[in-house]
Amino acid sequence: MSKFNDINRRDPLRSLQRKIGWFAIPNLMTIVIGGMAIVWIMDFVISAASGQSILGMLTFNRALIASGQVWRILTFLFVPPSTGILFAIIALYFYWLIGSSLEREWGSFGFTLFYLLGAVGAIISGLITGYATNSYLNMSLFLAFALLNPDYTVLVFFLIPVKMKWLALIDGIGLLLSFITESWSGKLGLVFALINLLIFFAPQLVERIKQLWRRWKWKQNFK
Repeated sequence: MSKFNDINRRDPLRSLQRKIGWFAIPNLMTIVIGGMAIVWIMDFVISAASGQSILGMLTFNRALIASGQVWRILTFLFVPPSTGILFAIIALYFYWLIGSSLEREWGSFGFTLFYLLGAVGAIISGLITGYATNSYLNMSLFLAFALLNPDYTVLVFFLIPVKMKWLALIDGIGLLLSFITESWSGKLGLVFALINLLIFFAPQLVERIKQLWRRWKWKQNFK
């Protein structure tokens, strides 16, 4: 059992739920993935018929939002992964799997809060820098799932069993390298889009570090 599984019993989260429990959106990840699937199918059909992609009409663009295309503030959240059909299906299913698992873990209110914190962070960074993407937000779902289920095993390339904690470590290193190499706008977008992870998991990480420190001191005293 993960050391982070007590997150849904934290007093702040339960207190918020008592005050604004109506805020919860049941099956939120199903709604998000359903929206992505619809956008992907529409883009595929329109591209095949006319050679034009509709994704450019949905991405976040501060200048175009200011000119009246206000739908872009939200529609970028439904832009699907830009991959082939097979990998798009796999990616959407995987996002749905981890999002639904997080909702079962935290409840509809906890998952809604987690997702919307990341979405609002991405929107704020986009309004500051001019551009936003849902990639870091989707990555935050993966990292949250890995923290809660570090020993969950997935088959990479349908053949190689790998535990989530190792995949999360690789992605964490990738995010760190991205933060180092990105422009200031990219750094800001990464930090803001992952603010949900910091809010939800920082207290548990700090407590875990304290536990390890106390255990180490106890062993030193015992010796």
